[in-house]
Amino acid sequence: MKTKILTTLVCAGLCLCGCKEKQSEENLVKKALQIHEKVLTVDTHTDTPMGLKDEGFDIAKKNDPYKGGSKVDFPRMKEGGMDAMFFAAFIWQDVRNPKNNQKAIDKTFRIINDIHEVVGKNKNVAEVAVTSDDAYRIEKEGKRAIYIGIENGFAIGNRIELVKEFYDLGARYITLSHTKNNDICDSSTDKPEHNGLSEFGKKVVEEMNRLGMIIDVSHISDKSFYDVLGLSKTPVIASHSCARTICDNPRNLTDDMLKKLAQNGGVIQMCILSAYVKTPEPNPQRDSAFAALRKKFKGFKNLTEDERVQARVEWQATNKKYPQKLATVKDVVDHIDHIVKVAGIDHVGIGTDFDGGGGVADCFDVSQMANITIELVKRGYTEEQIEKIWSGNFMRVFREIEKAKES
Repeated sequence: MKTKILTTLVCAGLCLCGCKEKQSEENLVKKALQIHEKVLTVDTHTDTPMGLKDEGFDIAKKNDPYKGGSKVDFPRMKEGGMDAMFFAAFIWQDVRNPKNNQKAIDKTFRIINDIHEVVGKNKNVAEVAVTSDDAYRIEKEGKRAIYIGIENGFAIGNRIELVKEFYDLGARYITLSHTKNNDICDSSTDKPEHNGLSEFGKKVVEEMNRLGMIIDVSHISDKSFYDVLGLSKTPVIASHSCARTICDNPRNLTDDMLKKLAQNGGVIQMCILSAYVKTPEPNPQRDSAFAALRKKFKGFKNLTEDERVQARVEWQATNKKYPQKLATVKDVVDHIDHIVKVAGIDHVGIGTDFDGGGGVADCFDVSQMANITIELVKRGYTEEQIEKIWSGNFMRVFREIEKAKES
C-alpha cells in the first residue's frame, strides 16, 4: 500500500484567522491527502536519468533539491506519495550526420541500461514497469514503478528498426522531437523544415502504432501535431505540455489542439516547468547569463560527453545565481481548469518535467506533489476526477495502445 504522506503537509500553507476557518482548511487538506494516498499517482515525464550517474547523487537517498538540483529520488517519491514515474532517456538535438546520429543512438542505449541498473540495485523499493497493469501491481507491493520513455526521436536517427529495439528494452514512448527539428518532424521551437511530419516520420508513427508504443507530441510543431493525429490509429499523449491560452509559449497546445487531442482520445499531461505555466517576469541579468552560457557551449551542438556534463553543471549554477520567480500550484491548476473546460476531464494528466527544468514554487520537487491534489480539492474536484487526472486518463490511453498492438 502507498505509504502515508508526511503529516507536515497537513499544516503547510495554513495561515488562517479563526478556529472554525482553520479547522475547515485542515479538514480540506486532510481529505485531499486521503485522496492522494488512495489513488494511483503517475508522472509521465522526468529527466532524472540525466543525473543518475552524477558524482554525489544517490537515488536511494533523500537529496536536497536546493543544493544538488535533483528533484527526484526514491525517498522523496515515497514522501510525496508518487507511485509511478516515467524516466526519460533524453537526447540533445545535434547536427544530423552519421557520426552524431550514432553518438545519440549509443547514448540512448546507455541511458536505458543505466535506468535498469539503478532500479535493479534498489529492487526492494522500485521496479521497472512495462505495462499499464504493472503500476497497480507494483504500488500494491509498496514500491515505486519506473517506466522508461525516450525524449527526442533523434535517438533513432533515421533507422526505423531502432524503434522496436528500444521498445524491447522497455521504452514505452518516444517524444518525437525536442527543441530542434530532426529526421522525424519539425519542432515547435525551430523553423519549418519538413512542413510537419517527414516521410520517415510517418513510418515512425506507423511503427509505433504496430508495436503498441505511445506517441508523445510534446515539443513538436503545430503542423507536426496535426499530421500525427491524422495518421495515428491510436490515441496520443503530450507527456509534458500546458495550455497556450493561459501561457503563450509555442511549447504549449492551443485550444484547437486540445479539442483535437480530445477527439483523438488522447491526453495532455500538465507540465509544471514554470516558464510554460506562466510567462516569466523580465530578468535581464538572467537572460544575459544564459545567453553567455549558450555562446560558451556553442549552442550545445557538437559537444563531447564531458562538455555536456559541464554545460549542465554550469546551467544549474546559473539558474541558482539568477533565480527565476516561479509560478505556483495555483497557476498549474489554472491550466488544468482551462484544459478541462476545453477538452474535458477525461483528457488531462500530470507530467512534471522534473530534472528537466520542472518545478514551481510550492511543488519544487517530487516530495511536494500532494500540493497539487490539495489545490484540486480546494477547487471542488471530486475523488473520481482527481483519480482521472493523476492516472486514470493516461492509463486508459496506455491500455488502448496496448490492445491495438499487432501480434
